Order: sequence, then structure tokens, then C-alpha cells
Amino acid sequence: MSTRTAGLSVLLVAAVAGGAPAQSPSMDGVWRSQGYGNVFEIHGPTLNAFEVTNTTCVAGGTAAVDLTPVPGRIATFRTPDRSEMFVRADGSADHKLLHSEGSASDERIDRIPRLPAVCDHPTQNTPAGNFEVFAQTWAEHYISFDLKKTDWGKVVEANRSKVTANTTPTELFGILETMIAPFGDTHAFLAAADIDRRFQRLKPGTDRVVKGGFQAFRSSGMAALLGVTDRAYLKTPLRKFCNDQIQYGHIDDATGYLRILSFSNYVTEGGFAAGLAALEAALDDIFSDRALGALVIDVRINFGGDDPYGLAIASRLATREYLAYTKVARADPIDRNTWTPGDPSLVRPSARPGFRGPTVELIGPLTISAGETFTQALMGRTPPITRIGENTQGVFSDVLSRRLPNGWRFGLPNEVFRTPQGTTFDGPGIPPDAAVPVFADEDVAAGKDPGVAKALEILRKK
Repeated sequence: MSTRTAGLSVLLVAAVAGGAPAQSPSMDGVWRSQGYGNVFEIHGPTLNAFEVTNTTCVAGGTAAVDLTPVPGRIATFRTPDRSEMFVRADGSADHKLLHSEGSASDERIDRIPRLPAVCDHPTQNTPAGNFEVFAQTWAEHYISFDLKKTDWGKVVEANRSKVTANTTPTELFGILETMIAPFGDTHAFLAAADIDRRFQRLKPGTDRVVKGGFQAFRSSGMAALLGVTDRAYLKTPLRKFCNDQIQYGHIDDATGYLRILSFSNYVTEGGFAAGLAALEAALDDIFSDRALGALVIDVRINFGGDDPYGLAIASRLATREYLAYTKVARADPIDRNTWTPGDPSLVRPSARPGFRGPTVELIGPLTISAGETFTQALMGRTPPITRIGENTQGVFSDVLSRRLPNGWRFGLPNEVFRTPQGTTFDGPGIPPDAAVPVFADEDVAAGKDPGVAKALEILRKK
């Protein structure tokens, strides 16, 4: 699944003045995000974070500041999991841009006079309190109620009466799971470590090849599927980069094969920047292939990750600058059609080694999240890249990660990625130009890969 997380649980900010680190009085106070439900109370060296809805308030935590000066930033900070975020130098005294590395957008934060009144008495850890946080967060942030033809208010009321002071954790988990399971949304999850329960699933009908669950698929099933392609078509052993997530070989003397298994976990040590450096080095190597005359990109198994990595690959294929997508988030707790200002992501041709020739892309139901935003980022490329296979999974948003008062975590999609024409693909996914079965049982059993066969047929005509 996607590793992208929009929820900011802990944060601390410091400013840089005159090239030396210094705490900035201008950041002291209370800041509220546009959309996302985040409120930050900053005082000197400490920030307290809160996850807020119209009726609930849950404490997020605190963190320590990184005082290392960085150009273009007035504030840099790291969460306990070592992910990096920063406040850009842009903006006014009361309006700032907050950026999380690995994201394709910024979060707008505005100064407000005080903490919201609902935070005067944070939501209690009771069955009713946990239910209210879950229900209200979904009401204010989920993007697909209309798409799923769901009256969330009716769902909430039908289940609220089931929650009493005597509801056990296991019973509560079952109630909450039942409320969101019908959405069939891969970016929806619920995790309760204390009772060893987790809910997250693929869209119905797209999980046929993930037999025995994701863990079993990753450990053995995935290799079996990839092996079909390797044995049937690859003429050279695959070279592996970025912790084996990027793989490259040749189908024939002139046709390269680029397999991208994820847009995350590119390094074993270091964060987003280290992963990007590893990716750029891998692409330098791959696209220095002088024999490369045509390219097959395979993301039929890709569980997502960081969108900017996909933009970096797209830049190596681009012949001109174009708009990949514009990202917006739900901005109003009631009006589901009110969005934050759009954050455009551009694909700019890279000066480093690349490939501008005939290219096709293999996609399918296990092309998920950042695998899909990558596919969307290729749609404006000239000459066009032909998509082959089946519809992608249909989940694009960062996961808005939230906590309940009892410590459980849950997540949901609160953003959409729009094409230059305003189209979104949430739900159905991005369709192929040429429909071909993806890892059908009979093809796997026969050792056939009709996707690669179709790719070669199309490339011969280009």
C-alpha cells in the first residue's frame, strides 16, 4: 500500500535568521491547516499538535527541533519516525506553507487567535468518544461518499446506538470496520495494536492474484508472477537498483524493460532525500544504455510510495515541460465540493540521461497509489506512452492518518489528483489504451505474459 501519510502527529518549528539558527517569535502561537484537520500550538522550543474536527480534539504529540539552517526554509523539523517536514520561506506572517518530504503538495497553515474551543476538553477515551472521532473525521475529510453512493450520516446513526459504555475493544473494532468495509477503498485502514487487529483491503475484484494475503504474496506469490515475465521474455538478467525496487534488463537487443515495484524503500538508511539520490543514480545508469531504442515500463505490481519519485522518472522521459496533475484536498467539513487551492506538479525534462523514444507502460489492478500518480504523470508525455493491461486500483490521495483517543490508528483519502482537463480517476482507476488480461490464472499456468506480447506488437508499429 501507499506509504504516503498526510497526518502530522508531531511537529516542532524553529526559524533561521541571518544564516544562524534562532527561534522565531513570529511562529509562536496557534496555527490551523486548511483542510487536513491539523492544529499546532507553538511556544518557544515546543509544539503541541492536535487532530481536530468540529466536535472532537485528540492530542497529537510533541517533537524536538532540527536547528540546521537550510536555504528556502524558515523552519525545519523531524518527527520521531525521522520523517522530515519544513515551513517554506514563502508566505506572510500569518499564512505559511508546510511541506512534508515525499509529498507532491504543501499544507497551508494560518494563524488563529487560540486553540479551537473543542480542544478545551479533549475527546475522552471512551467507546463513545472513540466512535465520535472516527465518525466525524470520516464525515469531514473522505472524498468519495458521492462516488460510493453512501449517506454517511445514516451509516453513523445506524451504528452509534450499538456503542455503549460497556462496548469492548473487539466489539468497537468490528463496528468501525463494518462502517468502512463497503467502500472497498484501499487507502482506508483501521489498526488496533492492543488487540492485534488490522483492517485494510484491496478493491473487490482486484485481489484475485494476492492469494493468502499481502504478506504471503510479497514473500512468494509476487516472485512467481514476475518469474513468468522473466522466463518468457527477458534476454538478459535483470539488474537491480534502489534496494531491488527498480529493475532493468532487455527483451531484445534494442528493447529495454524497466520494472518499478514501488516508489518507496529505495535505501536502507536515510530518508526521502537519500532515496531520491539513489533513484537518480540508478536512472543515470539505466538511461546510459546506448542500445536502448524502445522501452517497456512495468508497474503491474507496484504498491505505491512517494509521488515525487515518479515525477523524477517521468522527467527522464519528457521531451517538453507539461502539467502532470494538480492536487487538492477537502477543505470544508460540510461541503464536500470545497477544496484547498490546487498544487500543480510539473514534469520538466531532465538534463541527465533519459529516453525520449517509443515507450509503453504495463498497468493493472495492483498498480496502486504512487504507481497511479506516476501513470498519470506520463499521460502528458510527447510522444504518447501507450498503456497496456487493466484499470489501475483507483486510489491516488495521500493517506490522512489519524489516531483515536485509545491509541488506535485509522486512515482515509482526503485528496484528489486532477488532470489538466480536471479529470480524476478515484474509484475506477486509470484505464488502459489496450486492454489485456493481467496475470490471469490460465496465462500464469501456461507461462505466458500477454501484456509484454502486446507491448512488443505496439512498439513494432511505432
